[in-house]
Amino acid sequence: MSIPQNEHPVDRAVRIVLGVVLGALALGGAVTAPLSYVVVLVAVIALVTGISGFCPLYSLFRVSTCSTARR
Repeated sequence: MSIPQNEHPVDRAVRIVLGVVLGALALGGAVTAPLSYVVVLVAVIALVTGISGFCPLYSLFRVSTCSTARR
């Protein structure tokens, strides 16, 4: 089963960089609890959607940043 990609490569790169930066901030101690849990959750979601190229919210709202839908 393949997941259709609905993110442009630039969108994916931004999500991956954002996930890494937020994860480093949260795990490095720059953000304290309970906010750190939210930051880690956002970082994980950004990384997973960036790596997979699929965003469930984009799919829900029928949005695609790809120039052509890749399947």
